Amino acid sequence: MSLQTNASPVMSDDGTADSLSWPGQAIEGQVRLSLLADGLSLPVVIEAIATGLDPSAWAGTHREAIEALLCRHGAVLFRGFELASVPAFEAFAEALSPGLHGSYGDLPKKEGGRNVYRSTPYPEREMILYHNESSHLESWPRKQWFYCEQPSRVGGATPLADIRQVLRHLPADVVARFEQKGLMYSRTFTAGVEPSWESFFGTTDRGEVERRCREQGTDFEWLDGDSLQVRTLCPAVIRHPRTGEAAFFNQVQLHLPFCLGEEMREDLLDMFGADRLPRMVSYGDGTPIEDEVMTLVGDAYEACAVRLDWRKGDVVMLDNMLAAHARDPYEEPRLIVGAMGDMTARGDVWQPA
Repeated sequence: MSLQTNASPVMSDDGTADSLSWPGQAIEGQVRLSLLADGLSLPVVIEAIATGLDPSAWAGTHREAIEALLCRHGAVLFRGFELASVPAFEAFAEALSPGLHGSYGDLPKKEGGRNVYRSTPYPEREMILYHNESSHLESWPRKQWFYCEQPSRVGGATPLADIRQVLRHLPADVVARFEQKGLMYSRTFTAGVEPSWESFFGTTDRGEVERRCREQGTDFEWLDGDSLQVRTLCPAVIRHPRTGEAAFFNQVQLHLPFCLGEEMREDLLDMFGADRLPRMVSYGDGTPIEDEVMTLVGDAYEACAVRLDWRKGDVVMLDNMLAAHARDPYEEPRLIVGAMGDMTARGDVWQPA
C-alpha cells in the first residue's frame, strides 16, 4: 500500500475505509499502514518495518499524525515495535500522550510500571461486556492503551466497536430516550466484592469520601456493615470534544444484571437483593431500562464488533470516546497491561437535560 502525505483517511458513509493515508510527514521505510481486514474501519494498523526504530522517539515525533488517525478511526494498533517490557510500553504511551493517569481506583497497579494497570480481574470463562472506560464516573480517559505482555493460546480476543456506528444501528426512538434521560449508575461497595471503597477512593477517611462525592455531584449513602452506596447521573450519548460526532458512550452493559445471564443474575439477587447489587443502572429518571432495549444494544455492539487477536508486544490505542472495548473468554494465561491519558471531565462534554 502506498502512503500519501498531508491527507486524512477517507471514510465511506458506512464507516469503512475507502483509502488510507498518513496525515503528516512521509514515513516510507519506517512503518507500514493498513487496516486489520478489508472493509473494517478500525483499528488502523501501524507496523514497524525499519530496523533499530526507537519506539518512544518515533511516537513522540509522529504524535499529531497518530492523533489524527485516532480521531478518524477510533483505534490504532501498533505492531512490531519491539516493546519487550512494561516500562518500554509505558514510555511509548507517555510519548503519545504525556501525563498518564496514575490514580484509577478500579484497577490494581501493574508491577514494573508507575502509571500502568493490570487488566480487570474477572472470571476467565466469562466475557467482559462492551464499555467505555470510566464513563460512569465524573471523569474518564479520552485515550487508553492496552499492551499484550502474554497472549492466551485459547480465546482472549479484545472486541472493539466504533460507538458512532453503534449509535447508527440503534432505532431513533431508543437513541432519543437514552440521550434525553441519561443514565443513573448505582454502585454498592461491599467488603469482599470488587474493590473496597477504601481502595477505590484511596482513603479510609469517610469524611474525605463524602467531600469528594459532593464535589463530583455523586449521591452517597452509608449502609450497614461498612458498605457505601453511590449514585451518579451520567450521559448515555455524548458529542466527541474534538470531532463533534455523536457516540454511544456508557457502561450500560456492565452495570445491568440483565446482561449477565439468568443464572448469574439470580445468584446476585439472592446474595445482595435488588437494592444492594454491586452494580446497577437505570435511565436517569430512575425508570428501568427495558429488556428489549438491552437486546437491541447487545445486537448493535456485535454488529459493529471487530475482534483483535493479540500478538505478544502489540499495543492498541483507543479513543475511549469513539470506541468501546470488551474481552472474550479465555482458557490459558493472558497478560494485558493498560494505561490511560487525556482525562476529560463529565461536565465539560455533557450536562443533564
